[in-house]
Amino acid sequence: MKRKISVIGLGYVGLPLAVALSKKNHVVGFDVLKKRILDLKAFDDKTLEVSAKTLRESTNLTFSSSKSHIVDSDMFIATVPTPINSKNEPDLKLLKLACQTIGSSMKKGAIVVFESTVYPGCTEEVCVPILERFSNLKFNQDFYVGYSPERINPGDKNHSIGDIVKIISASDQSTLDVLHQVYSEIISAGLYVASSIKIAEAAKIIENTQRDINIALMNEFSLILKKLDIESKEVIEAAASKWNFHKYYPGLVGGHCIGVDPYYLTYQAKKLGINPQVILSGRRVNDSMYKEIANFFLDHIKNKNKNKNKNKNKNKNKKILILGATFKENCPDIRNSKVESLIGEMNQKKIIPHLHDPFLANRPDFKGKFRFVSKWASTKYDGIFLAVPHNQFIKHRLTTYLNAIKVHGIIFDFKSALPHHEKILRW
Repeated sequence: MKRKISVIGLGYVGLPLAVALSKKNHVVGFDVLKKRILDLKAFDDKTLEVSAKTLRESTNLTFSSSKSHIVDSDMFIATVPTPINSKNEPDLKLLKLACQTIGSSMKKGAIVVFESTVYPGCTEEVCVPILERFSNLKFNQDFYVGYSPERINPGDKNHSIGDIVKIISASDQSTLDVLHQVYSEIISAGLYVASSIKIAEAAKIIENTQRDINIALMNEFSLILKKLDIESKEVIEAAASKWNFHKYYPGLVGGHCIGVDPYYLTYQAKKLGINPQVILSGRRVNDSMYKEIANFFLDHIKNKNKNKNKNKNKNKNKKILILGATFKENCPDIRNSKVESLIGEMNQKKIIPHLHDPFLANRPDFKGKFRFVSKWASTKYDGIFLAVPHNQFIKHRLTTYLNAIKVHGIIFDFKSALPHHEKILRW
């Protein structure tokens, strides 16, 4: 049975999902950003998740920013971002707007599925009342709801949407049966059926919270190891020889998932009178890590200013290059990138760094002072900070890096992606 399914939000989650669903259904990909729709109609996915060839071949997929194209849908799937605000509290504006759009467009018997990350209870307590108000329909009588958290990993070409087990949940059994049929057609890895929507919501939150805490542990551990002049990666590789050790590495935790989702859980915990000390402690460690590594890097750059006032503004003339601006490797997403924080820390030390990222055609909208450069290997730097080891950086010969630094220059390979060399400083 071919259904008409409207996917609301065409970012890293929505677009791959819409493409996959269109193999068995008529799908409308809806987004309020008209530029995004125009790009996709021209077979150009700026997120680099879906190729032009795949978009051309998706003949059952239509892109639109007009609500008139989604009004007769059997199913709506909301995949809009759920960020946090300046107080580290959930920002549900886009989710609520999606609910309004869906509610004013859906017909009797429609199923609405949410894939956006939320705190447990949000779907039924926040989204459902909006759907009822804008549709004049009754929940679990005239329309039905499901929750199936996304597990997309941006930039990862080895784990596509169909290769990852997907959790599904619904407000009643018949809706759950429909979701099982729809998702099983595109998820070869299999489905996990949660017994309630709240359980599925909580599962998504704990996935990323666990990663955040484990990375925080490794970040804190790495600070201790630095004082002992021990390289973190070598220690972790040695420890991983034990069968039940899980490998996590120190890192700058940004993006729209790991650095955000734990705050959705802590927000709800505080409302329940619980002080989530471990989760918030992990967030503090990860959010402050950029200061530690920026200062470690700068402290190892030799000061060549030999005038009498060498201690005054000693950093002012240092030429620094940061390689990588996105929040993670091999994707063009700069949301919550901690590289922005690195730039701010360097500005505090009177340094205006150069910044290069092959995934960005234009200067990123970062706060702070920096020079965005399209080429970097022809310039001599006092220090190069390999912050985000995209594959394109790793493929460069070591001589490319060595030729781009001054005689006393250094290369800081934060994630130990490059070969060992006396000029390369590793964390």
